Amino acid sequence: MKGFNPKWKDFPDYIIGITKEIWEDRGVGTLNHYYAPDIPVRSPMGVQQGNQAVIASTMATINEFPDRELLGEDVIWSGNEDEGFLSSHRLLTKATHSRDGQFGPATGKKWTVRVIADCAAKDDVIYDEWLIRDYGGIVRQLGMDPASYAASLIEAEGGPGNAKPVFTPKMDVRGDYKGTGNDNDWGQEYADVLTRIMAKDFNVIAEEFDRAVIGEYAGAKTSIGREGCLEFWVGLRSSFPNADFKIHHQIGMDGDMLSPRAAIRWSLDGLHEGWGSFGKPTGAPVHVMGMCHAEFGPWGLRREFALYDEIAIWKQILMAQG
Repeated sequence: MKGFNPKWKDFPDYIIGITKEIWEDRGVGTLNHYYAPDIPVRSPMGVQQGNQAVIASTMATINEFPDRELLGEDVIWSGNEDEGFLSSHRLLTKATHSRDGQFGPATGKKWTVRVIADCAAKDDVIYDEWLIRDYGGIVRQLGMDPASYAASLIEAEGGPGNAKPVFTPKMDVRGDYKGTGNDNDWGQEYADVLTRIMAKDFNVIAEEFDRAVIGEYAGAKTSIGREGCLEFWVGLRSSFPNADFKIHHQIGMDGDMLSPRAAIRWSLDGLHEGWGSFGKPTGAPVHVMGMCHAEFGPWGLRREFALYDEIAIWKQILMAQG
């Protein structure tokens, strides 16, 4: 790949390789090379600006979870070596809560969750990023409730009037990546599925999903069969029934010895005005950052991975209530 270290055989090898080098091999200082000095990193909990902020948060996480592993499950990517690449990297990450930190006093409990990170890269450097960690899945496995944990964050940060705001489009930082993915048919297939779901046409799950579909969802929840997929999507959409749905980035791929697959980054913006996964309606304005991967087979969509951050959503709901 032009501009990249020749030790990387291709772009997925680069993404998986530097992730291991940074986290598991403790090469935190390599972020001074691999991450641009002014990189914006957007997650549901806010925006980090610059590689020094990323380095600081990386060290804090390594300290709290010293045995953390990040197992790369897939890299769905678009672009080229002349214009740059965009990877949607899905990881299965696991650790033991061994030391005090962001999640409170050490519990000794183990957790396993998924992460999806969209990274724009060129000339061996990542310069733009969007990231969702399944924080709800972590706190659940540490024995806490996502709403209660969000409330404790608000209190620790000085109460509803002073707590750190979560990510919303108004606070977004304009980065250098301007792409929207590719026009591969599998990306469009999945975009059509999500668009129908968000239009409340939930019958698309019966029509387009394999009967044996496996769903991996926010909150570290796994479902087998269409019923669990339906429960996840209805629970989200019914909480925010009139929220605006937008697709921001869409990739389809067919190759690399894997099933045809797709990666979609999307959002919901609206009010918490329905009973669903987030309890009693409060009327709170909420922004949901979402990322999904899907794999297709001969009988339809066979695996779905859909993440949002429950903690960020609860934080918005609770802060709006005061």
